[in-house]
Amino acid sequence: MQNKLISIGRAAQLLGVSIDTLRRWDLAGRLQSTRSTPRGHRYYLQSDIEQYLQDVDTIARRWAEASQAIEPKPDVYCQTRDVFQGRLEQFQSRLSRITPLTTVSLVTAVAGEIGNNSYDHNLGNWPDIPGIFFSYNIRTRKAVLADRGIGILTTLKRVRPELASAQEALKVAFTETISGRFPEARGNGLKFVKSIIIDNPFTLYFQTGNAYLYLKQYDRDVIVQRAKTSIRGCFATIGFEGLL
Repeated sequence: MQNKLISIGRAAQLLGVSIDTLRRWDLAGRLQSTRSTPRGHRYYLQSDIEQYLQDVDTIARRWAEASQAIEPKPDVYCQTRDVFQGRLEQFQSRLSRITPLTTVSLVTAVAGEIGNNSYDHNLGNWPDIPGIFFSYNIRTRKAVLADRGIGILTTLKRVRPELASAQEALKVAFTETISGRFPEARGNGLKFVKSIIIDNPFTLYFQTGNAYLYLKQYDRDVIVQRAKTSIRGCFATIGFEGLL
């Protein structure tokens, strides 16, 4: 029954999060309850929970945030760079059937840069699961990437030891040219990503640690904010609604 109401406890169980997390999501508008009783009991439409579970960015975020390492399903898990490149080419091929290849190549360039960063800067340093989560949804116009790596702060502290927070590191990564040497070239690659996003009808949500930014076309200023939840590696959602 699509309109069946379920308790907040059951919803939390299905989503794999705590009840307190669902309450925070409700207040933030991320996943709102359908009815709250005078005693404060929240209920959710089962159809809303099922739809939320199908969102590729939600699945990727849950994997990146999880305290226990669980290998993703084979259709979204790219353990090696070769697997990732193959799926990136598949993504480009599918998108090019409905959109000019010259424009599609920009979206895949952004995804490719973010994904390849994960392999470059976590080589030999994966804390638990190596590789990345990569998936996309043509219908909802989004692609998502995530890794459970060491994150941008740890990467950049190798050459910028004065960096004290994920917020500072993320700002540097998207705005400053550090050098062309490995491993700190991560910052230069993300400047390339920024240049594509702000010059085209795309969006980018990027989080590392407890810092995130959101970029869209014409955004010249990079505003980094503190996230409510933290991840060890990186999480990115690329939106290309304006492409189609």
